[in-house]
Amino acid sequence: MLTWLQRDDLSFPPLEKAMREPNGLLAAGGDLSPERLLAAYRHGCFPWYQDGQPLLWWSPDPRTVLYPQELHVSRSLRKTLRQGVFEITFDRAFAEVIEGCASPRSYAEGTWITTPMQDAYVALHRLGVAHSVEVWQDGRLVGGLYGLAMGQLFFGESMFSRATDASKAGFVTLVERLRDWGFKLIDCQMPTQHLASFGARGISRQTFAEALDRYLDEPSSARWES
Repeated sequence: MLTWLQRDDLSFPPLEKAMREPNGLLAAGGDLSPERLLAAYRHGCFPWYQDGQPLLWWSPDPRTVLYPQELHVSRSLRKTLRQGVFEITFDRAFAEVIEGCASPRSYAEGTWITTPMQDAYVALHRLGVAHSVEVWQDGRLVGGLYGLAMGQLFFGESMFSRATDASKAGFVTLVERLRDWGFKLIDCQMPTQHLASFGARGISRQTFAEALDRYLDEPSSARWES
């Protein structure tokens, strides 16, 4: 039976109570307050819902992750990075990046990054927890991504691209920077061919929970200012 969250209770059900079908559905309801979002990520779940649905919380099994040391970069993309086609910055235009991620896609109807969702993550950015990567070309924002940094873990949320290889360049730059900062794991949530091409793979929900226990409160050397 699906657990419905109460607004005055920030707790979540145990991860092992997540449904098998749909894979990982753990709870519904609650709100998108910074306190609840932080509690959710610490617990191992994340919000995802479409317009017209209640707020839904997920913890899929397996969980798609990328270990920074396993990053794979194609020769063509590495060449693009060397050529300096893009300027890549951090935390310079968070609101614009999340708005770009929420823009309509040719392959999907609607967006899960609703206005309340955007507002919630902007609030987390103001708290210094959510961060953005911006990809610029000729002074124009052509790609980017955003997510949460907690301890030695980065929880990726979404990315967008308006130029060939823009989001890829931003992602590779982020992963390499996270590796240098001592981050141990990047949460990619659900599998895609795009992520798999970089070396992302599935791990069990239990292994992911163990990573949370081990790395969430460990310090990193992150310096997000561009």
